[in-house]
Amino acid sequence: MTFVTLAQLIRDMNLEMVNQVAQEKYEKIQIKTSNINRPGLQFANYFIGFAEETASRLQVIGALEMAYLHDLKLKTLITRLNKFFSYPLPCVILCRNLTPTPEMVEAAQKYQRALLRTDLITTEFISVAVNYLDDKLAPRIERHGVLVNVYGLGVLLSGESGIGKSETALELIKRGHRLISDDVVSIKKVARNRLIGEAPERTRHFMEIRGIGIINVHEMYGVGAIMNASSIDYVVEMVPWEKNSNCERLGLDEHYMNILGVNVPKITIPVKPGRNLAIIVEAAARDFRLKKMGYYAANELMKKLSTEGLK
Repeated sequence: MTFVTLAQLIRDMNLEMVNQVAQEKYEKIQIKTSNINRPGLQFANYFIGFAEETASRLQVIGALEMAYLHDLKLKTLITRLNKFFSYPLPCVILCRNLTPTPEMVEAAQKYQRALLRTDLITTEFISVAVNYLDDKLAPRIERHGVLVNVYGLGVLLSGESGIGKSETALELIKRGHRLISDDVVSIKKVARNRLIGEAPERTRHFMEIRGIGIINVHEMYGVGAIMNASSIDYVVEMVPWEKNSNCERLGLDEHYMNILGVNVPKITIPVKPGRNLAIIVEAAARDFRLKKMGYYAANELMKKLSTEGLK
């Protein structure tokens, strides 16, 4: 989602409407950034750079800003509030259930700016609002695959349809790991190098096992077998076994899959009858954790072989 409407923000965050703005405006006003502005500088009559990007943010007023406004002379107060509300603000939110001054309500009404209120303290509201907007505004895609949580790592099983992703995930569930999504994974980028995967609501907790059909993992294995969301830390790409394929033998080379601009570490596992893929995925997850701590088994072996060669 590239924006959140003001109507959605009011509904989801349980905000009180202090003044009356045309209802259709709430649906038309779009919030496109998770950045927040506390307009203390603007109330002090410093507006340089305010119109460029800062005015498009949520404007949050706390006890300090309100105390400053109360100290202003009436003429100055009216002038600065009118100048502030003349900018295209998405809304102004009063924290701590603060009561706006009559001049503030009048200026908001004059320029048809939404004046809202919450009972949360200022820092708490800002934290909640930023987390909410970060989640709603995060870039998203849907990717074919299965997402499981293995030893606390979000592992995305990738590969062509019918190669055995769901069966591998089912064996992992049986071994105590947890399913996030089967078949389609909804992925969102919540930070520069952090991806979160979850199941679309319509398919959550369900799996398709060829030969059996649809199963409900939550009902079959219990709440401990599922998770609603997980980070995506590792990709296991499953490919058909080819006798002369150039697959990884030492594990020295690092490969990645780019998802929404994030390079996610990836390994490729050849698939053929008889290979226990669940155990291989478990081993890959443990090996990935060791590599994150700086231990590479292949390097250790190479050192030992080099030492023996010098004797």
